[in-house]
Amino acid sequence: MTSLVKPVETRRLYQSIADQINTLIRHGSFQAGTRLPPERELAQQLGVSRPSLREALIALEIRGQVEIRMGSGVYVCDGGNETSPLTAMGESPTELMQARAAIEGSVIVLACTRLTSDGTAKLQKSLDIMRELIAAGRSPLEPDRQFHMTIAEIAGNSVLTRLVGELFDGRNDPIAAKASVLSENITTWGVALSEHERILRSLEARDPIAAQAAIRSHLKASEERWVGDA
Repeated sequence: MTSLVKPVETRRLYQSIADQINTLIRHGSFQAGTRLPPERELAQQLGVSRPSLREALIALEIRGQVEIRMGSGVYVCDGGNETSPLTAMGESPTELMQARAAIEGSVIVLACTRLTSDGTAKLQKSLDIMRELIAAGRSPLEPDRQFHMTIAEIAGNSVLTRLVGELFDGRNDPIAAKASVLSENITTWGVALSEHERILRSLEARDPIAAQAAIRSHLKASEERWVGDA
């Protein structure tokens, strides 16, 4: 017999914020074609952080209710008077990066004690491919993923390796993917490459404290490039 009980959806914070903005649009506070208040002002009005607000705005853009114009602002779209609550579009990019920092910060400590010459060579190869792709104006996402996965593999714990991969692949969720499109470019990838090089140097030095600091700093910087408070 089919169950009459449906699972309760866990509401993410960006969904709740998006619903608040949607309510304001429906009630006429923001008319179609007009620009929303500046980010800082709107965040204060709603009582939320700017990163969480940015996630909500990205979600609303995916749904077609607003348009984010870089350097200009966020505009209400025609026909954006949606009545239904926002459905989940994946995990919060902010929370994804915080989870990655917690897990990968522990993984790299293990990797420091188990790094071999083969592991070092594999990590360096990933960085070399990243550099080549950036120079060619192409996304180095795949070697970026391989770099983080190699560190997890060196650590030697299959469960942690799986978690590192799953969290990295969370960037393919709609909201994280859209955040990437809005924030990533050759310049930001170049900065990320430098951060990866710092991680590798710390690993080669077998310095777990420096390696942990380097990878957590990288992931925090990545979070800020996505939806940070800059």
